[in-house]
Amino acid sequence: MKWVQFIERANPARKLRLGALSGDGSFVYAAEDGLTMKEFISRCEKEPALASRAPEGGSRYPIEEVRLAAPIHDPEKMIFIGLNYVDHASESKMAIPKVPVLFPKFPNSIVGPEDDVVIPAEVKECDYEVELAVVIGKTAKNVSREEALDYVFGYTIVNDVSARDLQLTEGQWTRGKAIDTFAPMGPVIVTRDELADPHVLDLSLALNGEKLQDSNTRHLIFDVPYLISFLSRTITLSPGDVISTGTPPGVGMGRDPQVWLQEGDVTEVYVQGIGTLRNGYVRERTPGKA
Repeated sequence: MKWVQFIERANPARKLRLGALSGDGSFVYAAEDGLTMKEFISRCEKEPALASRAPEGGSRYPIEEVRLAAPIHDPEKMIFIGLNYVDHASESKMAIPKVPVLFPKFPNSIVGPEDDVVIPAEVKECDYEVELAVVIGKTAKNVSREEALDYVFGYTIVNDVSARDLQLTEGQWTRGKAIDTFAPMGPVIVTRDELADPHVLDLSLALNGEKLQDSNTRHLIFDVPYLISFLSRTITLSPGDVISTGTPPGVGMGRDPQVWLQEGDVTEVYVQGIGTLRNGYVRERTPGKA
């Protein structure tokens, strides 16, 4: 099942709604009013069968009549994994990690499909990163690697937008990573039963129509079960938490010449079995200036 959050185009003032895509993607079946994705995932912890069936008895909307939002907008935790593809570590001129490199982002960074990423005025080196993201389905603490996938609700796409000039000059990564709008997410969460193996997925990123990243999740250094087990040893993972598993090579920082995102650019971020996440880029407007 592919789960979404959406807004009715005819009634944009109405609250964000939860729904499921039809098999051909032409309709959204709405769940009950007021239910968020995180609340639904928590409900599925007690009733797992809910995740694999469409809502019953609610409204049905043609896809043209809705605007998809980020599929989850309020995770308790967003944990990102750095340098998790060998070639990306090499292009970043950093050592291949012996344990996962972690950094956080927060809900302020989340935007949905078609939303603009706003590049702050002080950022000159804004970069892109296609990533497969894991959405946790039930409370996980001290989980073994063998049972780790049982704790997954599903998978989505994240673009780990990064301000390299802040990330790499300040001795820590968070200020250059956890910027407002710097975690586009979507367009859907695909449930685990539809993506049984997250390690055989093609993923790519195109900038203004030119493919700059093109790889497969089989090249992850630390796979999804390892990451869940590793994190859960010291961090209790909660339903709706997001683990973004890292990016393959081809980022702007590693190219010659380097490529930085500019106002007017458009990225299309693809992961096999999930879909394409499309976002534009604008510059922050300084008050009083055009």
